[in-house]
Amino acid sequence: MDLNAWFQKGMTMDEYINAMTRNRDEMISIYEHFALTAEDKSQLETLRTQNLRAIVLSEDWCGDALLNNPILMRIAEAAGMELRVVLRDQNLELMDQYLTNGTSRAIPIYIFLNEEGSEVGVWGPRAPEVQALVMERRAALPDKDAEDFQEKQMALYKDLAASYQTDAAIWQTVANSIKQTLL
Repeated sequence: MDLNAWFQKGMTMDEYINAMTRNRDEMISIYEHFALTAEDKSQLETLRTQNLRAIVLSEDWCGDALLNNPILMRIAEAAGMELRVVLRDQNLELMDQYLTNGTSRAIPIYIFLNEEGSEVGVWGPRAPEVQALVMERRAALPDKDAEDFQEKQMALYKDLAASYQTDAAIWQTVANSIKQTLL
């Protein structure tokens, strides 16, 4: 299947949100509280004439999707870009073409397309600065065979999720990273 066909197969962002069973309220909260800067909007408006579209490989259970998808939605609004969501777990044929480090089915992945349906950029699953933050926090965990590893790992993920939902600096970092791919 070519990328245009995958795009057509995808759900609109509204359909995706309405079908969400996890992280819906948290994602909507980020969307409602995040605003692009005037400079961001001005830069993204220059993309309107390109009629870009994006395939969003995602799942509602994913913490990174919870953070990144609402920011992409704001970017798409400013750039006049249509988004379509393709669920990772039901579409491994597409997912396996966009593995992180050649091995991981990490999401979200954003595949940006031009009018002809050719790939013009790919972003995801995290902004490099967010990846560095996650790696730094993971490095502080005890060994995997330690008695308290599971407990500490769950606490880490809970803390990261809280940061993702409230830290406007993280939101802007994600926006800058996605914007860099597009511009």
